[in-house]
Amino acid sequence: MIRYKKLGYVALGVRDIQKSIPYYRDTLGLQLNAEENDNAFFSCSDDHHNVVLCNSSEPGLLRVAWELESDDELDRAAAHLKSHGLEVYEIPAEESAAIHQGRTLRFQEPNAGICCEFYSQQHKRGLNYKATVTNIARLGHVVVNFPDWPVAVKFFQEVMNFKASDYVDGFIAFMRCYPNRFHHSFGVGNAKLRGGKAGLHHVNFMVTDMDDIGRALNRMPANDVPVVFGPGRHPPSGSIFYYFLEPDGMTLEYSFGMEEFPEENPRKPRVLEPRPDSVDYWGGSPKEDFASAGEILPAQPQLLGNKL
Repeated sequence: MIRYKKLGYVALGVRDIQKSIPYYRDTLGLQLNAEENDNAFFSCSDDHHNVVLCNSSEPGLLRVAWELESDDELDRAAAHLKSHGLEVYEIPAEESAAIHQGRTLRFQEPNAGICCEFYSQQHKRGLNYKATVTNIARLGHVVVNFPDWPVAVKFFQEVMNFKASDYVDGFIAFMRCYPNRFHHSFGVGNAKLRGGKAGLHHVNFMVTDMDDIGRALNRMPANDVPVVFGPGRHPPSGSIFYYFLEPDGMTLEYSFGMEEFPEENPRKPRVLEPRPDSVDYWGGSPKEDFASAGEILPAQPQLLGNKL
């Protein structure tokens, strides 16, 4: 079965990358490490990139990438995916070097069509994240809405080897990329909340201190950033949250604190009732434009690479 180190990065399509760069750097607090070939590479860790922005005719999710434990794990993962009938591609070495990575595999998740990526190393070149307006600890998680929720949950459990930490019954499965310890690095949401259409729900950044959220409570409104939910506290993970929009209307989140799981003998997942206090202990409710923007952008065949 596939063994993960962590959620590595997310690639987002934006309408105007020159408009988005200042927001992601100066308002969100990511570090811009490179702007190359119409892509902007940002980090919130010692990785070369944890967010990649690309110009796109419509905003949305281009791919989600996970770092595996080793190069050998890439071979095991490829064989495992192929045994489940998936087509697995390896991008050429010169192309993986252009995105500052070693060997890189890509495949398409079959329910929503997400382009997924596995790699085992990035070319960091001594980069170190230096916090500015917010001390971000890591890229926390990505949540995506799927048209066939039960089928998607089964795929991520049985094929991707994710472990369920908790559920809000019928609406979302919070999953961790085993054996990563954090409560969730991926959320499988139910697309019936957006008319049955697959789409990006939100991208999360875990911050270092409660004060990072506290400062954002003033900074976001002062910069005319729409706030769409929070602050509040999520019952499943125990994290303090604050949701807001980026320039194309996609939803981002800061969170502080999260339950962690041991690799061996973790607690069993809980099933919470689908009601408001299963989402926020503090009784808040999201605004209408919360998690409403962000398509699943189709993977271009030339970006998938060579079929294995």
